[in-house]
Amino acid sequence: MPHLDERLKKVAQQIRVTTHADIGSDHANLLVALLRSGRVEKGIAIENKQQPLLHSQHALLGLNAEARFADGLDGLLAGEADSLSICGLGAESIVSILERSPERIPDFVVLQPNRRPDLIRRWGFASGFHLVDEQVAFGHWPYVILTYRKVGQEADPAFPQVDHQADLLFGPWLLKRREPAFVELLREEQSYWQQFKQVSEVSLERRDAIERVLKRWSEL
Repeated sequence: MPHLDERLKKVAQQIRVTTHADIGSDHANLLVALLRSGRVEKGIAIENKQQPLLHSQHALLGLNAEARFADGLDGLLAGEADSLSICGLGAESIVSILERSPERIPDFVVLQPNRRPDLIRRWGFASGFHLVDEQVAFGHWPYVILTYRKVGQEADPAFPQVDHQADLLFGPWLLKRREPAFVELLREEQSYWQQFKQVSEVSLERRDAIERVLKRWSEL
């Protein structure tokens, strides 16, 4: 059983299906763990570079899995997998992969961007995927794991419209749970922005949203 860091452990905990596809598997640690733990019956690793492909092929030897050389969802047929994960990429890259082939996206998706999880939330909100869970894993920096299920075009109940901008920036489930480590992250970011007299428009948006959230919590 390969060692999974806290980030991939939290991803693995979200997945229990028959066939799972992982884009950008590298050493295929996630798929190997899912297969050997019985959380999935078949695995598909998709790589767009030769060296990671070789790593995945070697790791998956003897398991009910295959590694494919393809660019993102080009390596997956529509309906072939029950779930999909994309971990360790920037949010821009993840959204680009998803938007290029929306018809090939399974109905259950777990995404872990290295930055800008708000871009993932905007994609889900616009694409008929409901956000069913969010987790934070701590490593080199805080990683957000977002779990989606395709439902349709009706409004996602995870976003209650109290402060839609804050929900997109920081996550409706994370804001709802108010776990101490997450609250501390927001307070640390608030302190960071307070050092500066002038900030960019994007930074100002984050700072103001944090202040609204913390003020709302203090009034509960």
